[in-house]
Order: sequence, then C-alpha cells, then structure tokens
Amino acid sequence: MYLVGTRQRWEVVGRNRHVAERRLADVMAGIHAGTFREPTQTLFQDFAERWLTQYAEGAVKLSTLRTYRWLISKHLNPAFGLSRLTDLAAEHVQRFMAEKLKSGLSPKTVRHLLVVLKHMLKHAKRWGYVRQNPTEDVEAPRVESREMDCLTPEELRRLLQAADEPYRTLFMCAALTGMRRGELMGLRWGDVDWHQGRIYVRQTLFKQTRREAGQGAVPWLFLTPKSRTSKRAIVMSPALKDALELHRLTCPASPHDLVFCQSTGAPMDAELMVRREFLPALVRAGLRHIRFHDLRHTYASLLIAQGAHVRFIQDQLGHAAVTTSLNTYGHLLPGSQADVGTKLDAQVFGTVQVRTEKELVANEDRT
Repeated sequence: MYLVGTRQRWEVVGRNRHVAERRLADVMAGIHAGTFREPTQTLFQDFAERWLTQYAEGAVKLSTLRTYRWLISKHLNPAFGLSRLTDLAAEHVQRFMAEKLKSGLSPKTVRHLLVVLKHMLKHAKRWGYVRQNPTEDVEAPRVESREMDCLTPEELRRLLQAADEPYRTLFMCAALTGMRRGELMGLRWGDVDWHQGRIYVRQTLFKQTRREAGQGAVPWLFLTPKSRTSKRAIVMSPALKDALELHRLTCPASPHDLVFCQSTGAPMDAELMVRREFLPALVRAGLRHIRFHDLRHTYASLLIAQGAHVRFIQDQLGHAAVTTSLNTYGHLLPGSQADVGTKLDAQVFGTVQVRTEKELVANEDRT
C-alpha cells in the first residue's frame, strides 16, 4: 500500500516482502520524480483492440495482422478479455497455455499465442498500462521440429503427368523455384528474364476477406514479399523456361500481366486452385496427401541432392538467415561423411592413398 496525494493505493506485486519493498521503492521514486502513473482499469479485450489498431495495423503485413486478430478473438479474449490488464500474472498465462495444450492445441500454436501476448504486453508496459510484463517469466512450450514432406524426382514427374494445363506449369514452377503460393499468384511476365534465365520475386498476391476489403473493394491486393530477403532472383531451369514459353502462348491476357490467372485475366484464387486442381492431381498420380507448400520443400531437397551450397539455397528460398535454411532442411543434408578422409588425401597429396589388407596386417604386427 502507498499514498498518491491523500489517496491510498493497494497493489499486489509479488509473493514475498523483498519484491514488495523493491516495488515500493520504485513507486516512491516515480512519485517524487513526477513520472509515476497509476495502474489503469483497462480490460484486456479493450487494450487488445487498441493494440491492433494503433500498432499492428501499421506495423505488420496484412497476413500477420489477420493471424493476430484470429488468435486474439479465438483464444486470448475468451480467456482474458474481461480481466484487467493489471490483474494478469505469469501464473495465469502459464495455466492458460497448459489448458490449451491439454485441449489438443499444437505446441506451435500455443507458442505463437505466447509470442502475440508477449508482444501486446510489451506495448502495454511501454504505454504505461502495466508496470511489468508477466509473460517475461512464462516458459514457452517446446516445439518438436518435424521433417518436411518432399516429393522424390519420380513422384514429381508423376504429379506433373497427372496435372492439366495451365496447372501443370504452375506446379512445375513451384517445384523448380521454391516460390511461395502468394508469390506464384503475383508473378508477372515482366518478372521473367528470358535472356538471363532468372525469375524475379517482386510482389505477392494477398486475398482479403470481406471484412478486410470493405464494401465494394477488390478482394485482393498486390503486396511486397514476406521480407526484405524474399525479394530475390531465382535460377530458371531450361525445362521450366520451355514450359513457361509454351504456357505464354495460351495464357489469357491479364491487365496485371500475371503469369498464372483466371480465364478473365483476374488473379487466381489459390485456395480454389489447391482444392480443385492440386489435390485431385495428387490422387490421380497415386501420391500421398501433401500440402502445396511442400513443393517448396521439394525444391530445397532437389538442390541439396545436387550438392548446392547452403548459402545458395538460402538465397533461392529467400530466407533471412542461413540458420533458417539449416534448421528447416538440415535433416536432408548428407549424414555420412565416411569419405572425408579420402577427400582430404586427394586434396593435399593429389592422390588417394589406398593400402592393401596385407600392408595393414603387416603394420599391425609391427605395433
């Protein structure tokens, strides 16, 4: 308890005297300095909406904002919405996460919930709504890394044989460039450098919901790629170049110069494409169910099988850090380096030293 003017204020700050005394010292110092701000009565749900409109809407990509809104409305508001921000403690957050895990929510999603909550409360502290961020003391659930599902070269050929045009060329482009779905939907003919054999990733297609688009607005937007490194130049294989040249002969004219579009020239609906074309093609090819995004992983696996340097893989996929490439595809890298000694000999001495069994036995006898 402390005095602000002539009014008494109670605040629960910890479970022991030492923590309380330290907090009291901070409060008194703030009062004397004129920087003290009383805890607010703001509810979690009210601050969440304020945070979305005052921070997130201008700071993150639309796809990220959509995810934030969904996580808050689906999980965070039902749990904390009617609670005051100042009442939120680390114990509450830890219990919330444990309950979500018990209900069957994946550790990855629960971890994402903690990231969003931590981000929100960081701003709540910065803006003076709370004095401490309780999520700083919360342990995130461990997320087991899973191996990516990739098609083998033979499986990829079967998929392409089972697909109809123009989707065959679309699937081929996905598997031989590693482009993300939105990047493929936003690809323009002007981004294809036929002379240099490169495809430039310069924009991505984002489909808005009715709420996001507003009354009468177009349901899609062309945005900059996911990150700065997502803008990149991808090597175009000769087979892909031939396929794109043939596709261009029958491609509908698009006011947006799109490589893959509807018959009207409007942007292609990626969700419908996956549901109506990609998944049925997998069935016709007799292949297991995979995600469209797994064609990106297939591209990475093909590069690794060729012995491509991890830095090159990073550049082609548009990863911000090489560690992302290693963490995602490290399990595909050759595990056995049994011939490294032989390669060292060849590099240093110019020849490979091979000793016969008789020489090895003679050497053992001498020792």
